[in-house]
Amino acid sequence: MSSRRDDILRELGLTPLWRLRESPDTAPAAGAAVSPPAVQDTPRPAPRPDRAEPASLVPADERTAHILGMDWAALKAAVAGCTDCKLAQGRNKTVFGVGDERAQWLFVGEGPGADEDAQGEPFVGQAGRLLDSMLAAIAMKRGENVYIANIVKCRPPGNRTPEAGEAAQCEPYLQRQIALIQPRLIVALGKTAAVNLLRREATIASLRGRVHDWRGIPLIVTYHPAYLLRNLPDKAKAWEDLCFAVATMRGLLADDAAPT
Repeated sequence: MSSRRDDILRELGLTPLWRLRESPDTAPAAGAAVSPPAVQDTPRPAPRPDRAEPASLVPADERTAHILGMDWAALKAAVAGCTDCKLAQGRNKTVFGVGDERAQWLFVGEGPGADEDAQGEPFVGQAGRLLDSMLAAIAMKRGENVYIANIVKCRPPGNRTPEAGEAAQCEPYLQRQIALIQPRLIVALGKTAAVNLLRREATIASLRGRVHDWRGIPLIVTYHPAYLLRNLPDKAKAWEDLCFAVATMRGLLADDAAPT
């Protein structure tokens, strides 16, 4: 394990907890460090012709239809000028999303906090620094094959959970982002992201460790970085989720590369 990787894991408070579970035949000796799986050398396949926009995105109302037909420039302008729910009244800046617009990895959080509202970029506060460290621990980096977005684009007052109506107004924006990015894997960060994307109420504990489906795109659920800052022991579980996500992505890319 490199010195840089050691520094990252120590900063996260995850050494020696952040270890992959292994079978008895392959488990390392007690106290031995385990290197996290790396994905930086995985080749990115060309866009597949069968990854077309899902038919289920066809909207029923005119507003949604208009949003789902936008390109990146129009979508960003629409979000910046949106006043379609009460969250617009108290915002400083909209928080559209950031990253590689053709990323294989899409991370979706809940909504902007105070720092994000001030800067107009998701995950830039303390939780954002933890997310960046989590990405670095699996050899990934914000903006490089990674896109980060939220369920809502404006900060809820007092950082409260977005209301159902607020999430519903922002949903077409996120749907269009996903359609334009065409990620191979979505990682839902926290319960709010998970229940809104999966459209069902459930606990994080019941959703972790399984591959779910968002309109044909695999989806994995883990904890929100802000939650992990308050619940340090669950960082080990988040590490398990990240390792599971890396293994899932490897399987997806292997399927992409297989002869048809």
